Amino acid sequence: MRGYLLLSCLLLSACAGLPATIRNVPVADITYSQANQNLNSYKDTSVRWGGVIIEVENEENFTLVQVLSHPLNYYGRPQLSKPSEGRFVIRSSEFLDPAVYAKDKEITVAGTLKGDIERTIGKKTIRLPLLFSTAIYLWPVFQNNPYYGYGYPGFGYGGYGMNPYFGYGYYGNPFWGGYNRPYW
Repeated sequence: MRGYLLLSCLLLSACAGLPATIRNVPVADITYSQANQNLNSYKDTSVRWGGVIIEVENEENFTLVQVLSHPLNYYGRPQLSKPSEGRFVIRSSEFLDPAVYAKDKEITVAGTLKGDIERTIGKKTIRLPLLFSTAIYLWPVFQNNPYYGYGYPGFGYGGYGMNPYFGYGYYGNPFWGGYNRPYW
């Protein structure tokens, strides 16, 4: 009984970090590299891939998004610190605004492999895996917060944040040390 309980907890926690839009889509555990080696054997297989948007092309009835593939972390977010695996193209039946789905934004998609598509990069024509999207998740951008340092709002990066009004303080807090503290 204990084994079943442990197994069910592990299975439930495996998907807990994924955003709901891509978590609820059943997928096979096939990496970009595996599929790219023999695309025909994985045709009509559901996968979850991600990366950085390179280009968005809106056609009359669908949108094509070219993505520079990166492996996904536990949360389903592309790991930009890992080397790129190549490119793939997402085909969405919905209109995806190029201002929202802009170049260099991180994206994760769950969808079905439908073969490949020919694209021209520079003067070279290549074939890229084509993925019909079931669910798309556009990741929020981590921004430099001038009041609290880098990363998540409210937390300094590496223990020190920069506050333009109060100087440099421990964790971005002007009352925890630093220079130019207010006189109140």
